[in-house]
Amino acid sequence: MPILRVFEPKILIPWILAMGFGIFVGGIPGLTATMAVALIVPISYYMDPLAGLAMILGVTFTAIFAGDIPATYLRIPGTPASGAAVLDGYEMSKKGKGALALTLDLICSAIGGFIGVLLLILVAPFLAEFALRFTNFEYFWLGVFGLCMSAVLTRGNTIRGIVSAVLGLLVSTIGIDITTGYPRFTFGNVELMGGISFIPAMIGLFGISEVLKHVKDRKHLMAPSISEKMDVSFKDAFPIVWKNKWTILKSALIGTFVGALPGAGADIAAWVAYGVAKKTSKNSKEFGKGCAEGVIAPTSANNAALGGTWIPALVFGVPGDTVTAIVLGAMLMYGLKPGPLIFQQSRHIVEGIFFIALISQLFLLLIGYFGIKAYKAVLRLPRNAVLVIVMIFSIIGSYAIRNSFFDVYVMIAFGIIGFIFELLKVPLPPMILGIILGPMIEDNLRVGLIKTGGSFIPFLIRPISAALIILIILTFFGGNILRLIGRIFRGGRKNG
Repeated sequence: MPILRVFEPKILIPWILAMGFGIFVGGIPGLTATMAVALIVPISYYMDPLAGLAMILGVTFTAIFAGDIPATYLRIPGTPASGAAVLDGYEMSKKGKGALALTLDLICSAIGGFIGVLLLILVAPFLAEFALRFTNFEYFWLGVFGLCMSAVLTRGNTIRGIVSAVLGLLVSTIGIDITTGYPRFTFGNVELMGGISFIPAMIGLFGISEVLKHVKDRKHLMAPSISEKMDVSFKDAFPIVWKNKWTILKSALIGTFVGALPGAGADIAAWVAYGVAKKTSKNSKEFGKGCAEGVIAPTSANNAALGGTWIPALVFGVPGDTVTAIVLGAMLMYGLKPGPLIFQQSRHIVEGIFFIALISQLFLLLIGYFGIKAYKAVLRLPRNAVLVIVMIFSIIGSYAIRNSFFDVYVMIAFGIIGFIFELLKVPLPPMILGIILGPMIEDNLRVGLIKTGGSFIPFLIRPISAALIILIILTFFGGNILRLIGRIFRGGRKNG
């Protein structure tokens, strides 16, 4: 059978090695899955096309998972898709349950990825066709919806969360205006014309601010970074996974759908899934305090989103994210033509991609297990040594994005901002969401208004736009609306 070719040594060995490389890349803050794929593509040039695609698929699945390891123990997302993992994963590690959080991460990453790939196989044409119905109007509201999640991600004062999100939006406007070509908020600095990269900003806000917080409190600098044994226990994790099976399914569906929208990606999918899980959970007040459900939702969504990104890439030749943009280039390099005809002209390759993506989830469990164990040695070092390692890798990760020392300065600046925000109890996740979603919201708003001659009406009357507006309203007022309906219902029953 052609599918059994994937177990040939010339495919299997590079595939597994790439997955191990993904664990390394994902665990280093600033080094993204996109960067890992970009490094692998040239290596795969002279390989069998299936071997190259297996390496690309394998490295993305493991890198996305591994990003949760430093997010859980150091509060530094290894990859952008792990941004939501800092909320409850880190809180669980502070309670001595970091190993349990990572075990849940590992299992749910594999399950979410499996569901995403199954949906890719079963409903790729339908989802891709629906995704193509999204125009600038719908993408604008999708961005606003993602940003409104900052309200439900905020512990305590919602106003502070909104302020943080607005500051993130302001940061996202720095640089050359793509519509007019006019520099905004650059103050004559050439480096700022390219805008603020959100990866150095994210490393600074979550990582450097945490380093500064530990330096401020010097009492525990000589103690190990983690006091727990860090044993990966599937026996303890499986009952929790089963208890939250509907959260996993719901988050995986959200992840696949968001991933299928060109330009959205795994990072947005994780935030949206976390927000939806919190809004619909019976234990919503526990989110952000070390809740297992808060760990399960984003990790199920971001790996499922990887399957979703392949839907428009394979069916229409439209990249779902930066990784699949590189993949499309690699396919052309292999002599493959992505699009509707690929299912007829290169059927064996498509079947191989599907099979590799499914089997990668099983390999993820094994390789991820050893990856967690490998990080144990580093995390058992004294905290001051770990903080030095964090600083070194944060600098390397920030510099590697654009080979620019300016990004290192950006990271340090946002580290100081994050430290001050923590003291003022201003939440950091909404600011990151604002930086990520700002360009998407602004660009689609402006292009949409240009299309309509300045009229905002099409933004409101299109069916998908209207549905997203309703979701935004429910995000802020859903609880109050349900309570009001409940009172009316109870009052009517009493009168009856």
